[in-house]
Amino acid sequence: ICWFLQKGSVSSSCGHKFMLGVLLILSVISLVALVPPGAPPVPCRQCCDHLEPAEGSGGQPPLGGFSHVPEVRTYINMTILKGDKGDRGDRGTPGKGGHEGPPGSRGPMGLKGSKGQAGLPGDPCKVLYSAFSIGRRKSLHSLESYQALVFDTVFVNLGGHFDMFEGKFFCHIPGIYFFNVNIHTWNFKETYLHIMRNDTEQAILYAQPSDRSIMQSQSLMLQLELNDWVWVRLYKRERENAIYSDDVDVYITFNGYLIKHSVE
Repeated sequence: ICWFLQKGSVSSSCGHKFMLGVLLILSVISLVALVPPGAPPVPCRQCCDHLEPAEGSGGQPPLGGFSHVPEVRTYINMTILKGDKGDRGDRGTPGKGGHEGPPGSRGPMGLKGSKGQAGLPGDPCKVLYSAFSIGRRKSLHSLESYQALVFDTVFVNLGGHFDMFEGKFFCHIPGIYFFNVNIHTWNFKETYLHIMRNDTEQAILYAQPSDRSIMQSQSLMLQLELNDWVWVRLYKRERENAIYSDDVDVYITFNGYLIKHSVE
Protein backbone atom coordinates (compact mmCIF):
# COMPACT_ATOMS: atom_id res chain seq x y z
CA ILE A 1 0.00 0.00 0.00
CA CYS A 2 2.80 2.30 0.81
CA TRP A 3 4.52 1.50 -2.40
CA PHE A 4 1.52 2.49 -4.46
CA LEU A 5 1.32 5.75 -2.61
CA GLN A 6 4.93 6.47 -3.09
CA LYS A 7 4.80 5.78 -6.83
CA GLY A 8 1.90 8.12 -7.28
CA SER A 9 -0.01 5.58 -9.26
CA VAL A 10 -3.25 6.78 -7.61
CA SER A 11 -4.62 10.25 -7.17
CA SER A 12 -4.93 12.02 -3.87
CA SER A 13 -8.73 11.50 -3.51
CA CYS A 14 -8.50 7.93 -4.58
CA GLY A 15 -5.69 7.41 -2.12
CA HIS A 16 -7.87 8.55 0.75
CA LYS A 17 -10.69 6.20 -0.17
CA PHE A 18 -8.28 3.41 -0.59
CA MET A 19 -6.89 3.96 2.91
CA LEU A 20 -10.35 3.89 4.47
CA GLY A 21 -11.15 0.60 2.76
CA VAL A 22 -7.90 -0.89 4.01
CA LEU A 23 -8.65 0.20 7.62
CA LEU A 24 -12.15 -1.36 7.45
CA ILE A 25 -10.70 -4.66 6.22
CA LEU A 26 -8.14 -4.66 9.03
CA SER A 27 -10.92 -4.06 11.68
CA VAL A 28 -12.95 -7.03 10.44
CA ILE A 29 -9.88 -9.24 10.44
CA SER A 30 -9.12 -8.25 14.08
CA LEU A 31 -12.66 -9.21 15.23
CA VAL A 32 -12.45 -12.56 13.48
CA ALA A 33 -9.11 -13.21 15.15
CA LEU A 34 -10.78 -12.84 18.67
CA VAL A 35 -13.02 -15.89 18.14
CA PRO A 36 -11.13 -19.02 19.24
CA PRO A 37 -10.83 -21.84 16.72
CA GLY A 38 -13.61 -24.43 16.91
CA ALA A 39 -16.05 -22.23 18.92
CA PRO A 40 -19.70 -22.71 18.04
CA PRO A 41 -21.45 -19.90 16.27
CA VAL A 42 -23.34 -17.38 18.48
CA PRO A 43 -26.91 -16.91 17.38
CA CYS A 44 -28.62 -13.55 17.23
CA ARG A 45 -30.12 -12.43 20.60
CA GLN A 46 -33.24 -10.38 21.23
CA CYS A 47 -34.18 -8.35 24.32
CA CYS A 48 -36.52 -11.06 25.66
CA ASP A 49 -34.14 -14.02 25.10
CA HIS A 50 -32.88 -13.87 28.71
CA LEU A 51 -36.14 -15.35 30.05
CA GLU A 52 -36.03 -18.98 31.18
CA PRO A 53 -38.32 -21.47 29.31
CA ALA A 54 -41.46 -22.59 31.17
CA GLU A 55 -40.98 -25.58 33.45
CA GLY A 56 -41.87 -28.87 31.68
CA SER A 57 -42.02 -27.25 28.25
CA GLY A 58 -38.90 -29.10 27.06
CA GLY A 59 -37.35 -25.89 25.78
CA GLN A 60 -33.59 -25.38 26.04
CA PRO A 61 -32.26 -22.70 28.32
CA PRO A 62 -30.76 -19.74 26.51
CA LEU A 63 -27.18 -19.95 25.45
CA GLY A 64 -24.40 -18.00 27.06
CA GLY A 65 -23.95 -14.44 26.08
CA PHE A 66 -25.63 -11.54 27.82
CA SER A 67 -26.40 -12.58 31.40
CA HIS A 68 -28.76 -9.68 32.09
CA VAL A 69 -30.79 -7.31 30.00
CA PRO A 70 -31.32 -3.89 31.68
CA GLU A 71 -34.89 -3.36 32.84
CA VAL A 72 -36.69 -0.67 30.93
CA ARG A 73 -39.23 1.38 32.92
CA THR A 74 -41.66 3.68 31.27
CA TYR A 75 -42.21 7.08 32.94
CA ILE A 76 -45.32 9.02 32.11
CA ASN A 77 -45.57 12.67 33.13
CA MET A 78 -49.05 12.79 34.64
CA THR A 79 -49.09 16.56 34.65
CA ILE A 80 -49.26 16.41 30.87
CA LEU A 81 -52.18 13.91 30.93
CA LYS A 82 -54.15 15.71 33.75
CA GLY A 83 -57.61 16.74 32.58
CA ASP A 84 -59.99 19.46 33.71
CA LYS A 85 -61.45 19.44 37.27
CA GLY A 86 -64.68 17.45 37.45
CA ASP A 87 -68.01 18.46 39.00
CA ARG A 88 -68.54 18.11 42.74
CA GLY A 89 -70.09 14.77 43.72
CA ASP A 90 -73.27 14.22 45.74
CA ARG A 91 -73.17 14.69 49.51
CA GLY A 92 -72.62 11.41 51.34
CA THR A 93 -74.76 10.08 54.18
CA PRO A 94 -73.80 11.31 57.67
CA GLY A 95 -71.55 8.97 59.61
CA LYS A 96 -72.19 7.60 63.07
CA GLY A 97 -71.71 9.90 66.01
CA GLY A 98 -68.39 9.58 67.77
CA HIS A 99 -67.82 8.82 71.43
CA GLU A 100 -68.52 11.63 73.85
CA GLY A 101 -65.36 13.42 74.77
CA PRO A 102 -64.27 14.38 78.27
CA PRO A 103 -65.84 17.52 79.75
CA GLY A 104 -63.90 20.63 79.04
CA SER A 105 -62.53 22.99 81.61
CA ARG A 106 -64.79 25.66 83.03
CA GLY A 107 -64.76 28.82 81.02
CA PRO A 108 -64.25 32.30 82.38
CA MET A 109 -67.12 34.05 84.12
CA GLY A 110 -69.17 36.14 81.79
CA LEU A 111 -70.20 39.72 82.24
CA LYS A 112 -73.04 40.54 84.59
CA GLY A 113 -76.31 40.80 82.74
CA SER A 114 -78.71 43.67 82.92
CA LYS A 115 -81.38 43.78 85.59
CA GLY A 116 -84.56 41.98 84.61
CA GLN A 117 -88.08 43.30 84.82
CA ALA A 118 -90.01 43.08 88.05
CA GLY A 119 -92.24 40.03 88.33
CA LEU A 120 -95.94 39.96 88.99
CA PRO A 121 -97.00 40.57 92.58
CA GLY A 122 -97.41 37.37 94.56
CA ASP A 123 -100.33 36.30 96.63
CA PRO A 124 -100.55 38.01 100.01
CA CYS A 125 -99.27 35.96 102.91
CA LYS A 126 -102.11 34.10 104.50
CA VAL A 127 -101.75 34.41 108.27
CA LEU A 128 -104.07 32.26 110.34
CA TYR A 129 -105.16 33.23 113.81
CA SER A 130 -107.05 31.53 116.59
CA ALA A 131 -107.21 32.78 120.19
CA PHE A 132 -109.57 33.11 123.14
CA SER A 133 -109.54 34.44 126.71
CA ILE A 134 -112.63 33.99 128.89
CA GLY A 135 -113.56 34.20 132.60
CA ARG A 136 -116.11 33.06 135.20
CA ARG A 137 -117.65 35.24 137.93
CA LYS A 138 -119.50 32.50 139.83
CA SER A 139 -118.29 29.83 142.24
CA LEU A 140 -118.82 26.16 141.45
CA HIS A 141 -119.24 23.07 143.66
CA SER A 142 -118.91 19.47 142.58
CA LEU A 143 -121.90 17.23 141.85
CA GLU A 144 -122.41 13.47 141.59
CA SER A 145 -121.05 13.56 138.03
CA TYR A 146 -118.33 15.42 136.14
CA GLN A 147 -119.04 19.01 135.13
CA ALA A 148 -117.71 21.11 132.27
CA LEU A 149 -116.52 24.48 133.53
CA VAL A 150 -118.78 27.02 131.78
CA PHE A 151 -117.73 30.66 131.50
CA ASP A 152 -119.72 33.87 131.45
CA THR A 153 -117.21 36.58 130.53
CA VAL A 154 -115.49 37.03 127.16
CA PHE A 155 -112.24 38.94 126.81
CA VAL A 156 -111.15 37.58 123.40
CA ASN A 157 -112.80 35.03 121.12
CA LEU A 158 -111.39 35.26 117.55
CA GLY A 159 -113.72 33.72 115.01
CA GLY A 160 -116.01 32.45 117.78
CA HIS A 161 -113.90 29.28 118.09
CA PHE A 162 -114.79 29.00 121.79
CA ASP A 163 -118.37 27.85 122.37
CA MET A 164 -119.59 29.76 125.44
CA PHE A 165 -122.70 27.62 125.74
CA GLU A 166 -120.83 24.30 125.97
CA GLY A 167 -117.69 25.75 127.57
CA LYS A 168 -115.41 24.15 124.90
CA PHE A 169 -112.85 25.40 122.39
CA PHE A 170 -113.25 23.77 118.94
CA CYS A 171 -110.22 23.56 116.64
CA HIS A 172 -110.83 25.14 113.22
CA ILE A 173 -107.13 25.46 112.30
CA PRO A 174 -104.94 22.38 112.91
CA GLY A 175 -101.67 23.16 114.61
CA ILE A 176 -99.92 23.69 117.95
CA TYR A 177 -101.83 25.57 120.66
CA PHE A 178 -101.01 26.95 124.10
CA PHE A 179 -103.59 26.72 126.93
CA ASN A 180 -103.69 28.12 130.45
CA VAL A 181 -106.19 27.82 133.36
CA ASN A 182 -106.25 29.99 136.51
CA ILE A 183 -108.57 29.34 139.48
CA HIS A 184 -109.05 30.46 143.07
CA THR A 185 -109.41 27.76 145.75
CA TRP A 186 -112.06 27.64 148.45
CA ASN A 187 -111.18 27.62 152.13
CA PHE A 188 -111.08 24.10 153.64
CA LYS A 189 -112.15 22.55 150.33
CA GLU A 190 -110.23 20.52 147.79
CA THR A 191 -109.69 21.83 144.25
CA TYR A 192 -109.53 19.12 141.55
CA LEU A 193 -109.85 19.85 137.80
CA HIS A 194 -108.51 18.50 134.48
CA ILE A 195 -107.65 20.15 131.17
CA MET A 196 -109.26 17.83 128.61
CA ARG A 197 -108.62 17.13 124.96
CA ASN A 198 -111.79 15.59 123.55
CA ASP A 199 -112.62 12.99 126.26
CA THR A 200 -109.07 12.42 127.51
CA GLU A 201 -107.37 14.06 130.51
CA GLN A 202 -104.25 16.01 129.49
CA ALA A 203 -103.20 17.83 132.70
CA ILE A 204 -104.47 18.14 136.28
CA LEU A 205 -104.97 21.26 138.37
CA TYR A 206 -105.05 20.35 142.05
CA ALA A 207 -104.92 22.07 145.47
CA GLN A 208 -105.29 20.45 148.89
CA PRO A 209 -107.80 21.75 151.47
CA SER A 210 -106.41 24.67 153.46
CA ASP A 211 -107.61 27.31 155.87
CA ARG A 212 -106.41 29.92 153.36
CA SER A 213 -107.56 30.24 149.75
CA ILE A 214 -104.92 30.61 147.02
CA MET A 215 -104.61 31.18 143.27
CA GLN A 216 -103.67 28.03 141.35
CA SER A 217 -102.59 27.73 137.70
CA GLN A 218 -101.84 25.11 135.03
CA SER A 219 -100.47 25.48 131.43
CA LEU A 220 -99.62 23.21 128.51
CA MET A 221 -99.29 23.03 124.70
CA LEU A 222 -101.28 20.61 122.55
CA GLN A 223 -101.10 19.47 118.92
CA LEU A 224 -104.68 19.68 117.70
CA GLU A 225 -106.32 18.27 114.60
CA LEU A 226 -109.34 19.69 112.86
CA ASN A 227 -112.52 19.52 115.02
CA ASP A 228 -110.68 18.54 118.22
CA TRP A 229 -112.04 20.26 121.32
CA VAL A 230 -110.42 21.42 124.58
CA TRP A 231 -112.27 22.10 127.86
CA VAL A 232 -111.92 22.16 131.66
CA ARG A 233 -113.61 19.48 133.74
CA LEU A 234 -114.48 19.66 137.48
CA TYR A 235 -114.06 16.34 139.23
CA LYS A 236 -117.20 14.59 140.53
CA ARG A 237 -118.25 14.47 144.22
CA GLU A 238 -116.17 11.83 145.91
CA ARG A 239 -114.88 14.52 148.22
CA GLU A 240 -115.71 18.16 148.85
CA ASN A 241 -114.52 19.94 145.69
CA ALA A 242 -115.09 23.58 144.74
CA ILE A 243 -113.64 26.71 143.11
CA TYR A 244 -114.28 30.28 144.23
CA SER A 245 -115.28 33.50 142.39
CA ASP A 246 -117.69 36.43 142.89
CA ASP A 247 -119.54 39.09 140.95
CA VAL A 248 -116.99 41.80 141.71
CA ASP A 249 -113.74 40.24 140.46
CA VAL A 250 -112.89 37.53 137.97
CA TYR A 251 -110.94 34.75 139.74
CA ILE A 252 -111.33 32.02 137.14
CA THR A 253 -109.87 32.36 133.58
CA PHE A 254 -109.22 30.03 130.64
CA ASN A 255 -106.93 31.12 127.77
CA GLY A 256 -105.65 29.57 124.53
CA TYR A 257 -104.08 30.60 121.23
CA LEU A 258 -102.52 29.15 118.07
CA ILE A 259 -98.71 29.07 118.01
CA LYS A 260 -98.10 27.44 114.60
CA HIS A 261 -100.62 26.15 112.13
CA SER A 262 -100.07 22.98 110.13
CA VAL A 263 -102.18 23.96 107.11
CA GLU A 264 -99.96 24.27 103.96
